[in-house]
Amino acid sequence: MIRVMLVDDSQLVRMGLRVMVDREDDMQVVGEADNGRQALAQLRRSLPDVMLLDIRMPGMDGLELLRHLAADPDLRAVRVIVVTTFEIDQYVFEALQAGASGFILKDSAPTELVHAVRVVAAGEALLSPSVTRLMVSTFAKRWAPPAAVEGLDTLTEREREIAAWVATGRSNNEIADALFLSPATVRTHVTRVMTKLNARSRAQLVVLAVRAGLTDWP
Repeated sequence: MIRVMLVDDSQLVRMGLRVMVDREDDMQVVGEADNGRQALAQLRRSLPDVMLLDIRMPGMDGLELLRHLAADPDLRAVRVIVVTTFEIDQYVFEALQAGASGFILKDSAPTELVHAVRVVAAGEALLSPSVTRLMVSTFAKRWAPPAAVEGLDTLTEREREIAAWVATGRSNNEIADALFLSPATVRTHVTRVMTKLNARSRAQLVVLAVRAGLTDWP
């Protein structure tokens, strides 16, 4: 059973999300909050697998909540999907940088939302190659020259190469095909890179790779 928490200051939005989640046999809403501070107070009790999170909320907003999750070892396993009315904007990008696993629009079809929950619960990033390219082209120019990324100097050449491929939005299987490696080998490299760069999610690894200028290999 995938345990889901809803964090949005709109009661109507939360109601709609609850209906979509609770009608699935493999999902259950285990908590609701209308701001980040209220969510923090519930997290250890509800222990969700996935959080559906609004960014712009009064009091503690979604970005601050994400930073709390990243800083708390007991909460780092909570995977976060940003639910937004905007596509790629600065807030969404900052949320991915802070560790969100991806984002989905509030007017998405119910099937898209439940698919997103399953994808993120399985440990994957909710970023398609087209969305990743848009994100890179929109925001990479703010880091010229490349910014310092903690842990970058610990990566091997192969790990830097793999990080660059991840930044294109390709899956492990697609990277494996391109580099003539097994998917298991690519998965191992990605895990090691995420550990060395302290990335909470594959989406955050994309942001870190862009910041570090690791976008030229492919």
